[in-house]
Amino acid sequence: MLKNNPSTYPLAPLLSLTQGIHWSHQRLLAVASQLSMLVIGMIILTNLIITLGERRLQEEWATQRYSELQTIGTLITDKVSFQQFRTQIFANGELLKQYLSNPTTKQQLKLQESWQDLVKHIPELLSIALYDPQGNYKFSTPSNFSKDALPPTLLGASRNMGGKEVYTSPLEFVPIEGMLEPYMYQMAWLEKPDQSSMGYLVTYNSMVQMLEAIKPAFSSNKSPMLVLDTQGLLYAGASDLAPLSNMPETLGASLRQSYPALWRDMSMSNFGQFHGEEATFVYLKIELTAQPETRREYFLLSYVRNSDIAARFSQWQNIVIVASLILTVLAAWVVLLSHMYRLQQRSRQYSIDVANGLFNSDIGFMMVNENARVISANTKAAEATLVPLDELTDRSLQRTLCLDDRTYAELMEQVHKTGQWSGEISLESINGPTLRVHIRQAPRASRGSPHLLITLEDISELVSSKEQAFLSELLCDSTVATALTDANGKLIKINPVFDALMQLNGDLNQDLASLLANDLGNQWQRISAQIAMQGQWQGQILCSPKQAHSNCLQATLKGHVAADGEIDYIVCTLEQAAERGRGTEKRSLVPHRSTILLSLVDLERYFNSLPPPSRLSSSLLLMDINPEGLLSHMSDIDQLANRQQEVEVQLLLEIPANYQILHWQLGKLIVMLPDTDATHAHNFALNMMEKLNGNGLGEGISIGIAGYQEGQTLEQYLNNAEVALKRAKQNNDQNIGQAFTRHQS
Repeated sequence: MLKNNPSTYPLAPLLSLTQGIHWSHQRLLAVASQLSMLVIGMIILTNLIITLGERRLQEEWATQRYSELQTIGTLITDKVSFQQFRTQIFANGELLKQYLSNPTTKQQLKLQESWQDLVKHIPELLSIALYDPQGNYKFSTPSNFSKDALPPTLLGASRNMGGKEVYTSPLEFVPIEGMLEPYMYQMAWLEKPDQSSMGYLVTYNSMVQMLEAIKPAFSSNKSPMLVLDTQGLLYAGASDLAPLSNMPETLGASLRQSYPALWRDMSMSNFGQFHGEEATFVYLKIELTAQPETRREYFLLSYVRNSDIAARFSQWQNIVIVASLILTVLAAWVVLLSHMYRLQQRSRQYSIDVANGLFNSDIGFMMVNENARVISANTKAAEATLVPLDELTDRSLQRTLCLDDRTYAELMEQVHKTGQWSGEISLESINGPTLRVHIRQAPRASRGSPHLLITLEDISELVSSKEQAFLSELLCDSTVATALTDANGKLIKINPVFDALMQLNGDLNQDLASLLANDLGNQWQRISAQIAMQGQWQGQILCSPKQAHSNCLQATLKGHVAADGEIDYIVCTLEQAAERGRGTEKRSLVPHRSTILLSLVDLERYFNSLPPPSRLSSSLLLMDINPEGLLSHMSDIDQLANRQQEVEVQLLLEIPANYQILHWQLGKLIVMLPDTDATHAHNFALNMMEKLNGNGLGEGISIGIAGYQEGQTLEQYLNNAEVALKRAKQNNDQNIGQAFTRHQS
């Protein structure tokens, strides 16, 4: 029974406050430690990414700078070769030849003026000097260079070079305007046609000016460029070294002493890069001349400060730091959410455990989640539903209560509408008890569907008592013999009159079909079908001939229909049948007054045994009991056979004793009517159709009636009846036809 009570929200304040979410000290320490580890890890990861980025930028810069050094080295070598060529041109100059052929003061001044113009217009050319064949200084352009004699190794027969070859000296220093100037000089031999010496021409070239001339090959004018010899002495680039503490500060200083680690790396390779604490260095060894006698090797060194690299990487560094902060915040939020989720899960489990403890009572309790699955139950609920307690968890409510889909849908709809449902549920299908079930919604704890609280109470004894009272009410307290049976006719309750009439002595292990085997046994299937269709069945039983009257009992079987439309109980009453008049004595309903013949030969023998007057006034009735369309399939043969058996039983109850029935073939019966003219035969057929219709058996039955003609055989007689049957099927009114009959006036 459905009740319209609201949900039990007042129960909410009764819940313990300990069922909520509480942050313990251990949980807070765990969160703090995880967040600390997260921050430390993100800091380390960020620094690692920034360091790798800067190192990558340093490597890219080093690769680019090394390519620049290669270009500069090639340009310096070409410049030195050009200077040698230029020195040779100066040595072959016309003014110089005129002076050597006629060394006058006028020619000397004219030559010096020409050289002075060259020095003025060529930046790297510092001075030009002339030496006599003994290597002594003669004159030069104004300069700060020494006027000492040339080294003896370069003079006379001791020299290894001569002719058009030009000697290039190592780098040296000369003070110019108070500052050291790195330079190299080139010497050309002045020879007579007989290869005797006329003197020596020397040109002085500035290394600094040479570097300034090729400096645009650098990607940046601020990029430092250092020139060192193979001993580590600095010859150029000292002005750019002030910010680095471990680099040589003045020309002529040694890199080997100021930066041993860098020099060790340079001395072991002709090129490479070195990553220091303050800067990243790139170096390349070059040769100023390729002649074996004048082999000159120097190092080109360049570097970029790590601070400059960091400044270039600052924009990406800011992006990495911001991204790291965002990831740290998101990761911290995930950590907090995970702890919140665990706390909620534990709180929910604790609430379930508390509710489970409250359920320990004599009444079955269950808690069902929003998906209609059992999440908690007590022992009484497991006993009531016949499901072990450990298997009851996570079991669906529909399966636990053995509900069909329709009933379950109606139940849940009622719960969602009104907040609760009350009713009785039988677990008879699993041999279980009958339960009074009350379902109500728990107070909502979230936006989702609320949980359901279910109470189960075993009312099997109460239901049994009600059922017994109901069964007793079905037995009327009267003098009429009354019995209550189930749908199969098994006795359930009987009154004393029925007990005395059947002489049962209280034994209920009987059924009507066996008690009244001669009257109802063969008809029980048909009787059950008629009760199901019409609600009851009536007939006379236990009849015995007594002169002209019948002493029978009127049996009435009335069915009780359950809610599902099926018969569950039958009430049987037996009372004295009313006597019939004399006019109907020949039609007394006495079961099995006639027998059913199974062969046409037996009917022919019976036909031939009739007295001539009876045979001459006889009629033959041919009955077709096959409704149209009944035999649409071979599986319907059994249905037709059962129907024919029911019709035969009804005929045996109704026809006079002198009539004879033949089971001719499936679906057709032959009835021989001696001493019966066409009029009485037609009336008999009408009465039979009325009886069959009253019992629900008249559908589709057609009857053909033929009268006997003198001299006919049984076969001719039967053929005439078949003609009458065809006429009956064409008549839609009464389905009764006649042929070759004689009617009395």
